[in-house]
Amino acid sequence: MTKSKVLQKLRSGDLVRVVGINRVTEPWLAEVAGKLGFDVVWLDMEHRAFGYDVIDRISLACRSTGIDLMVRILKTGYSSPMRALEFGANGLMVPHCRSAGEARQWVEWSRFPPLGRRGFDNAGASGDYALADPLEYMSQSNEETFLVLQIEDREAVECVEEIAAVEGVDLLFVGPADLTISYGAPMQFDHPRVQDAIDRVAQAAAQAGKWWGTVTETPEAAQSAVDRGARLVTCANDHFLLLRGLQDAYRQFEKVEVRKESGIAFR
Repeated sequence: MTKSKVLQKLRSGDLVRVVGINRVTEPWLAEVAGKLGFDVVWLDMEHRAFGYDVIDRISLACRSTGIDLMVRILKTGYSSPMRALEFGANGLMVPHCRSAGEARQWVEWSRFPPLGRRGFDNAGASGDYALADPLEYMSQSNEETFLVLQIEDREAVECVEEIAAVEGVDLLFVGPADLTISYGAPMQFDHPRVQDAIDRVAQAAAQAGKWWGTVTETPEAAQSAVDRGARLVTCANDHFLLLRGLQDAYRQFEKVEVRKESGIAFR
């Protein structure tokens, strides 16, 4: 059974570095991310079109290099966390968690007893395809699976202390874009209300003995978040790497032009 690199680093007080793979959902890219030293691949099912079958092959590539796989799941009910975990995810990210009651529901669905009521099936990747001892599998799954709840709504911030206190929740993750929208200040990331909300999330996590993280698009933004107590930061995303690479290539090759003095004529 796979042990979580993310939890190992968090428990030792270290920093977790995330890479998003959501466009080029090919195993080789996840394997490269692991070989480069990233700690966890973030696979996003909330905003992308691929299905659960992608998790299986990406998780295999992650296991080959010791990198974790965190899936931002669909909020479609019980089967969503179950499938992600059984196909090999080490961590679950739940978008838009808005209450402690909802937090408890996700714990119930993603943890085996006594923490939750997750249904048993050890024939998937998470149970070593039924090669693992069933009792050890359940115990280690609770110990080595991390649950991340996204705090990205005003109503979530207003009860974030209760959310953070729920047993079985490991990490709070600020979704800054949606948070700015919820506070009526779209994309104003430095708005005082937004910054106060992030501080409240950080304080709630610390008081509950939990970790927190957020989206960070630059090393400077990551350092600022870490200085505020964050221990999970995003370092890269394949969509934006491709987008910016293509933009840069176009800008560079836009300078290439046909020169009249070349003396070449075409008929």
